[in-house]
Amino acid sequence: MTLIDRLRSYAAKAFGIAPGDGRNDAPEETLAAIALLVHVARADGTLAPTEAERLARLVEGPYAQTRAEAEALIARATAFDAETRDMADLVELLGHDASHDERHRLLAMAWSLATADGAVHEFEDALVSRLGILLGLTEDETAQARTSTPIPA
Repeated sequence: MTLIDRLRSYAAKAFGIAPGDGRNDAPEETLAAIALLVHVARADGTLAPTEAERLARLVEGPYAQTRAEAEALIARATAFDAETRDMADLVELLGHDASHDERHRLLAMAWSLATADGAVHEFEDALVSRLGILLGLTEDETAQARTSTPIPA
């Protein structure tokens, strides 16, 4: 349980506030992962409809059960990204418990978003490559993630 979760729990008990239904209480690690994807999707300065659609499909499943939940998480993650100083801060929030496979999958999702509009801009390429480094992946693993982009049906 994160510090924020403990504070929310304490406030709920102290002030008699009913706990939330859980839909808007995504763990900080989940918001950080989705915020990284949002960051990549907006890297070229625009969020094309194809990128927005791909982002929603990537979030639905691993992070949300429905499209509506995915879109709500994306909205929260977008705000979370805007409040964050640097992509490295978001990676740090993922925690040290993220497995190698989880980090590799996240990078593959980022590559998928970078290619969603049909062109990988120079800035997107550099950003996703930097993300691979921040996630602790090798150059070979980053290249492999680029060719194994998970694109949900």
